[in-house]
Amino acid sequence: MPALSPDLRKALFSLPPKEKDQLLARLVAQDAVLVEQLSFRLLEGDDALEQRRHRLRQQVDDPVRGYHQTPNDLLHIVRQLQQRLSYHTKITDDLQGEIELTVRLLGNVFRHQPEATGRLHGPTQPLLQHLARRTHEVLRQAHKLHEDYHVELQPAINEVLGQLYQSAAAPLARELGVPVKW
Repeated sequence: MPALSPDLRKALFSLPPKEKDQLLARLVAQDAVLVEQLSFRLLEGDDALEQRRHRLRQQVDDPVRGYHQTPNDLLHIVRQLQQRLSYHTKITDDLQGEIELTVRLLGNVFRHQPEATGRLHGPTQPLLQHLARRTHEVLRQAHKLHEDYHVELQPAINEVLGQLYQSAAAPLARELGVPVKW
């Protein structure tokens, strides 16, 4: 993005307030992510973050249950859900929520899809690689949080790590250096 020249910047700041407000509104409207960030920050109430987390929790719980035609179908769903979680963090700056929900998603996949995570062979390899990488990534993200959050996250993360090492993704996790216990 090009920087404003000092002369243009000075002229812009000297505009009448009404004209500046109109320009600001036009510029903000051009960026959909910024519009949603501002809506979250300025318009939604105090419990908005918890409501967003609740909706995402429902989305994380539902689609991974049941029958999937192929492991690639399940992988596609997991990737879509992970994109929603990342977008949630982009809008709300809720890294803790993304970590909690990612751990929940991984746990749901291991718990509800043992046939897709039980054998490492051609069709399941992309799914298992993704699960091992996501586990590695969520641990890296969790280390960024304050230590008080580690106490809250530790049981769920250790459960996912146990499921990971009981699944066919264990060799892939070892290769990435994912610990057995957190």
